[in-house]
Amino acid sequence: MSALKRHMTRAVAAALGLVLAAALAGCTNSGGPETIRFAFPKPESLPFMTEQVNKYNASQDEVHVVLDTSATATMVAGFVRGTPPDIALNNYNHETSRFVDHCVLSDLSDTPAAQTIRPELGVYMDQYGTCPGRTSALPFSVMAAGVIYNKEIFAEHGVEVPQTWDEFIAACERFKAAGVTPIYATYAEPWTVGQGLYDYTVGGTLDTVSFFEKLHAEGVDVGPDAPVSFEKDQAEPVDRMLQLTQYVNSDAASRGYPDGNTAMAQGKAAMYMQGPWALSEIAKTSPDLQVGTFPLPMTNDPADAKVRINVDLAAWIPEGSAHQEAARKFLDYLYQPEVIGAYNAEQLGFDPTTSAVSPTDPRILGLAPYVDANKVYQGPSVLMPRAIPLMNYTQSLVLGESPEKILRTIDADFARLAFRQQ
Repeated sequence: MSALKRHMTRAVAAALGLVLAAALAGCTNSGGPETIRFAFPKPESLPFMTEQVNKYNASQDEVHVVLDTSATATMVAGFVRGTPPDIALNNYNHETSRFVDHCVLSDLSDTPAAQTIRPELGVYMDQYGTCPGRTSALPFSVMAAGVIYNKEIFAEHGVEVPQTWDEFIAACERFKAAGVTPIYATYAEPWTVGQGLYDYTVGGTLDTVSFFEKLHAEGVDVGPDAPVSFEKDQAEPVDRMLQLTQYVNSDAASRGYPDGNTAMAQGKAAMYMQGPWALSEIAKTSPDLQVGTFPLPMTNDPADAKVRINVDLAAWIPEGSAHQEAARKFLDYLYQPEVIGAYNAEQLGFDPTTSAVSPTDPRILGLAPYVDANKVYQGPSVLMPRAIPLMNYTQSLVLGESPEKILRTIDADFARLAFRQQ
């Protein structure tokens, strides 16, 4: 393309941009509704959220919400260019924590929605990042994960839901002796190991809040001589994780997440260490299969049992939005009990508000008492900085690598990362 053509193309694009901006400004300033852009990343929940946006737009004439499913991919660029979405319901992870830590999200502490959140969830939000003096994001959906089990196989072999570590091992031995695969594993995809076997054993043993606080406090000094380290503190739970690998399917190394869902749907194993997202996939093949979920017991005291959680979605409003009040009005709509409750019921999540109704789906009922009692932990795999390939390390562990070597490597990675961030 010639320089003249490039110049003309830029000029036309700029002109069209000005026309579009003027048109939007005219719509907003001519007495019509104020338009806001709502970022939402989950394709599996798009029908539900589309319906809610349409209901909200039809219910009043002050704010018009535009649902944007592409904003997640360009989120960082949007902040850099000063064009972030006006409001978002986004996965709460290390990506979002960067916005929190840099204080580019507005304070929501004075919103009606913020007053509805269960206060004990604050510590799990803060594990990712904080902006002093602000409530930068509000949990919208909490996912609880445990051991998915086939109720029919358990009943057929006279096995009760195990309440202790010894009972869990005994159940595995009983299934194995009967020719039933106790646990279906999918080592081909590292995340399934990290969020499954690793998170359940380590998170079910350690206080992950305290562990990561101490870890960050040590920073560059993390290692074998530090008060806290992966090599010292995670050695025992990782050993138990490796103990469980003797009860998995023989072809685990070549199986991935879809294989696990299909196998469970076909009754090829008694248990499966996956989150509630797998339940919907299993139901696609076997909608009438009787399955339930329970926390993996890591000690011989039933009172120690805890459930892995993650804040699947959190709501936030960027400071850079020019439509703060309009975005807050829509925020309050999303946190109405009939909206947030219906979303979590549909997605097998837990409503994080004080007015939440306990789940009724039998597939996750086994986890509800633990969530209600705040006997929960965030999985260590999701709390690790993304620069450290923890999922790959956990995969190496189950494929036979030395646990001492891997845990020592993670310590070294963490110390190096802390040094670079100084």
